[in-house]
Amino acid sequence: MQFSIGKTCCFAATAALLFALTACGTAVHEVGPGAGVSASAAAAIAQLRTENGVSPLKTDGALEQAALQQAGYMARSGEMEHTTGFGRDFVSRMKKDNIHGLRAENIAYGAFDTSKVLDVWMHSPPHRKNMLDQRIRRFGLAYVSDGNGRRYWAMVMAD
Repeated sequence: MQFSIGKTCCFAATAALLFALTACGTAVHEVGPGAGVSASAAAAIAQLRTENGVSPLKTDGALEQAALQQAGYMARSGEMEHTTGFGRDFVSRMKKDNIHGLRAENIAYGAFDTSKVLDVWMHSPPHRKNMLDQRIRRFGLAYVSDGNGRRYWAMVMAD
């Protein structure tokens, strides 16, 4: 009898540990709802640029992945910034991701959808400048939720 109680306790402790470890990873994901936002935002971004006399942007998988990585970092850290906790700034991140040439990044966080984040950036002169730069030809857009209803957004653009 003692063996079965020990076995049951061991099973319960193992199950509790696995649940705790699983729960730790559920608040923030770098894949999931944030992946693929570029494609759904392409028409809205094209309209914004066309209304301002600039040609539309093409979606770019490498730029979207770079945006998703930064959004994930910000969601995990709870801080909105261009530099990671590893001291890697935007330029060093782009070099690591083999993204060269003219590059720009817009970041934001809040409980809003794609159209709202684009509106927020269009009403901020530095972000608007990035989005309407006629030398920019490609973009990647992503967000990662922090588990508290906020989305951390990143948009990476390049020539």
